[in-house]
Amino acid sequence: MASSSKHERTYDVFLSFRGTNIRKNFIGHLYTALNQNGVHTFIDSEELRKGDQISVALMKAIKESRIAIIVFSEDYASSSWCLEEAAKIMECKEQGDLIVFSVFYKVEPKEVRTPRESYNKAMEKHEFKFGKDSEEVKRWKKALFDAGGLSGWHLNKGDESKLIRKIVTEVSFHLNRTPLHVAMHPVGIHSHMAKLKSMINLESNDNVLMVGLWGQGGIGKTTLAKAIYNDIFNQFENSCFLANVREVSKDCKDLVALQEKLLVETLALRKRLVVSNVDRGTNLIRERLCQKKVLLILDDVNDLCQLRALVGEGKWFHNGSRIIITTRDSHLLTYLGIDQDHVYKVRELDGSDARELFSKHAFPTHQNFKIRIDLVDSVLNHAKGLPLALEVLGSFLRGRREYEWESALDDISTAPKKGINDVLKISYDGLEPKVKEIFLHIACFFKGWDSEYVMKVIDNCDLKAVIGLQLLMERSLIRIELGKIHMHDLIQLMGMDIVNQESDDPRRRSRLWLYNDVVNVVSSEMENCAVKAIVLDPPEPTEIFVGPDALTKMRTLRLLILLNVHNTFQDPICVPNELRWFRWNGCAPPIPESSYGEKKLAGLDMSLSSITVVPNQFKVFQNLTYINFNSCKSMVHMPDLSCSPNLKELNFGGCENLVEAHESITYLDMLEVLNLGGCHELSVFPKVLNSKNLQGFYSIGTKFERFPDIPHQLKGFERLSLIGSAIKELPTSIENLIALKSMFISGCKNLRHLPSSIYKLQNLEDLVIIDCPNLIGFPKYEDSADSCMKARLPNLHRLELSRSNLSELEFLENLSCMPLLSKLTLEESNILTLPTSISKRDSLSVLHVENCHQLQEIPELPPFLRHFFAVNCESLQKNEDLIPIHRIARASSGVSDDFFENQLNFILPQGEMPQWVFPIEGDSIFFMVSEDLYDKILGVAFCTVLKNDENVEQDAYSIDPYVNGEWLYSEEGGYGLSDLDHIAVEYFLPCEFWGEVDFAQIDGRYIQLGVRVEGRVVKKWGLRIICKQLGDDLKVELQDNQLIDLALLYEDGHESTNVVAENSHMHGDNSSEADLQEDLQDCQTSTEEHGQVGSKRKHEFNLPLGNSHMHGDNLSEADLQEDSQDCQTSTEEHSQVGSKRKHEFNLPLGKRIKTMLTSILNRWR
Repeated sequence: MASSSKHERTYDVFLSFRGTNIRKNFIGHLYTALNQNGVHTFIDSEELRKGDQISVALMKAIKESRIAIIVFSEDYASSSWCLEEAAKIMECKEQGDLIVFSVFYKVEPKEVRTPRESYNKAMEKHEFKFGKDSEEVKRWKKALFDAGGLSGWHLNKGDESKLIRKIVTEVSFHLNRTPLHVAMHPVGIHSHMAKLKSMINLESNDNVLMVGLWGQGGIGKTTLAKAIYNDIFNQFENSCFLANVREVSKDCKDLVALQEKLLVETLALRKRLVVSNVDRGTNLIRERLCQKKVLLILDDVNDLCQLRALVGEGKWFHNGSRIIITTRDSHLLTYLGIDQDHVYKVRELDGSDARELFSKHAFPTHQNFKIRIDLVDSVLNHAKGLPLALEVLGSFLRGRREYEWESALDDISTAPKKGINDVLKISYDGLEPKVKEIFLHIACFFKGWDSEYVMKVIDNCDLKAVIGLQLLMERSLIRIELGKIHMHDLIQLMGMDIVNQESDDPRRRSRLWLYNDVVNVVSSEMENCAVKAIVLDPPEPTEIFVGPDALTKMRTLRLLILLNVHNTFQDPICVPNELRWFRWNGCAPPIPESSYGEKKLAGLDMSLSSITVVPNQFKVFQNLTYINFNSCKSMVHMPDLSCSPNLKELNFGGCENLVEAHESITYLDMLEVLNLGGCHELSVFPKVLNSKNLQGFYSIGTKFERFPDIPHQLKGFERLSLIGSAIKELPTSIENLIALKSMFISGCKNLRHLPSSIYKLQNLEDLVIIDCPNLIGFPKYEDSADSCMKARLPNLHRLELSRSNLSELEFLENLSCMPLLSKLTLEESNILTLPTSISKRDSLSVLHVENCHQLQEIPELPPFLRHFFAVNCESLQKNEDLIPIHRIARASSGVSDDFFENQLNFILPQGEMPQWVFPIEGDSIFFMVSEDLYDKILGVAFCTVLKNDENVEQDAYSIDPYVNGEWLYSEEGGYGLSDLDHIAVEYFLPCEFWGEVDFAQIDGRYIQLGVRVEGRVVKKWGLRIICKQLGDDLKVELQDNQLIDLALLYEDGHESTNVVAENSHMHGDNSSEADLQEDLQDCQTSTEEHGQVGSKRKHEFNLPLGNSHMHGDNLSEADLQEDSQDCQTSTEEHSQVGSKRKHEFNLPLGKRIKTMLTSILNRWR
């Protein structure tokens, strides 16, 4: 894509004129002058002007020219041929394909524009011939008007030769604004350009828009910038592409040259503008360009001083200007105030584009031998989609034979190619010294490692991890995804090469990661070794000999990590005083000793090791902040850690034989994390917890029975987790955990009581107590009375009290207790009823009471409850009032971006489908929907009666949507129903069930929608479509065209129009006898309007048009009374529910709606 032009440019200039005399004089001289100055000019011959229709050749010549010059002479308009030519020229100009100038040769511009004089006479003749209102005449007049208003030249009696020189100069200047060469093979660039043009938003002239192109070196930022420049520069008054800003400015030492170029190109100056210094250039740019709409591209910016000198903060230019900046450093874009919506991250090529680009460079068309696919794949895997690498490697391998490829691949996998390395290293060279150290650590050791762990290591090596990693991400040298540090293979290779270039002798290098190099160094007798860090992680278990003093000679060693390595020397080894981090997992020697002098060790990680701690070993390590003895199964007693006052993290998880926790751990004021998970023999624990900075406590399977007292307020303690512990109670002092947000207690079989002081935890958000069978009650609310507290547990959102002996819920009666409770889980408890006040808990949206076998009564449910699960509650009385239609309709309000937040799920034992449900006899139903109706649909509610007679595991059912001939999905799963009948009610938004429907993309006015419900446990089912009020015209259209039975529709806020309504007992309706008679008449009218009711089974199409009891012509009095009851309307008022129109959603069509109870339960757990 060397040029952005939509047509190949054959000519520089197209000359449009009329008349033999002007051809032989003015035009002839102008044509000659242009050609003499190297301007390739099209001038037609008389032979091309035969007939009335402009020739295809002339049209093609106009399209293939960069500039058109229209010479308006006295008789120009008399030719319909010339007028058509002018119209075509102006059309191309409007499309941005052509620059147009006008020459008014012995005529006034106003004669052309108006038209007047000879032009008026000519147009009158055309009007007579073609018709005054003909399309041809209208187009020609518009072309004359537009062209007559263009900038150009007016010649009456002046010097023609002087005018010709001016025209040639102007044309030459504009031809110098040539498109840029983009790339020899611009593969994959068009998709990038489409996204970038959308971001640039050329249609808006409201302000100056700045856009950033960000990515690592060699990724294709400059290529993309050139391509977008070529595509849009003609749409601006002036434009400028400043290439290689970093290199040209010599890192901000020479910005004047860039300022001069910017001014000359954007001001369209004919000669160089001299700028004496940067400050003067800054003012000139601000003052001279404030009224110019310009396109400015700054390529390869790497310093703030460049931005300050060239664009300031982007406010110097006129509205409608566009500034595009390519950089490796995203922070520079942040400095300019460019938000993330206008930062385009240029990414590696995908697999197909990468293969195509590599092939274009590697394989000449005339090559008569083939290269094995596996060799090509190896190169592509090495390049990882980096365009620079694909180009360099492709060019290097071009024309070579397979044996040469094999040899080259062995080389490039360990040593980067210079052409690639030089480009990538630019980003490294711009880093500060300490950030370079962090980069080299990651390149040599930590690619793919957990980012949190790496940050601990780096921080404890006297480097600043947070800002360091952020800077590396801003420079596109690393990225962190899902908690892991990622780096392009070629950038990693570049970093390793930097270290390898330090010396041929590994003892003189700063970092070692290869086994042979490490063995060479630890077995060497050389003093003052230069190695700063060793990380060895061989793929297979490996032995090494590290003697007692082998490390002490490495006086600069700060980091030592040995994984999967066994030391054949079994006695303690000494470590150098400068060592900051020591990790030796698995087959490690005993805890290291230290030589004389100040000890700086901060991190000690000996997990999975067979070590026995000597009580005094830690007295010399006073700077320790991190200790990890995870899964050290030989450890029985904790060491005395009182001499390590700086400890922040202490991990004894998985120490199965640890019996006693040392008293010193409770007095470590800096301690933040203490992990005792899996210490199954731990029976002795300090009586108090004094660590003021402790953030959490994790205990799994411990034997100590009493949780320690908390004598002082702990302001950072947020997480408490006790799993399978032997504790019998929590201390009253638990109230001193003033920052506690989450308390998780599980499987604590001895736990009997909770202290009433738990109500004083003002910041607690999650309280989960499960599998504690001896817990018989929650503390009484009155016992926690405190006049200073207006509410108890005021921030609690989630309460779970499952699988306990809990039988009463008195504490929930008072609404000032847990006022924000949104999720309540009481599974497998002994409760008999829910408190009546639960109906007033407006925040409660999720309620679980599964397998509460003694539960007999549920009062009115909370008004905004969306998920209610009462599976296998066999003692529960039937209560169909729990699911009225107005509750379903209310679910249409408060639409969320979360799919499950928009759903409504109710599962109840026993009972029948509510009266508002439209029953379906088959397993599927279909109907037609217009755009007007679809826009009014708020949601669709399903009700299924389920029974698992066989108690099989696969007892699920599926609800499958159908759109215009396609079933979108079908899945099944089990959820453990007993043999009781259960009623399941589910509600979905239309866009989430049927997907977004674009009526503009379908034939006709209607789409066919459908639903299928399948599963062995389904006894019967039905649905109801909730919608806004329809309006009489829409109802008539639906009935007349038999599109959908109105009985399927429930109009929210307008129940009186609903054909199937709720029975009066559901709403306490007290309608008069006259009202009943009127409703009866409405039902009879509806019956006459509807035809035979049908149902849809498999793929037969029968529109459902009402309930079967409405079909008979001879209705009995009993039937009429039943219909009358069905038609009674609710007096309960509904608020109007708003809807989301289809264009407000962007969810994929066919999104899977899973109705399996297990997935719903797992989601809310």
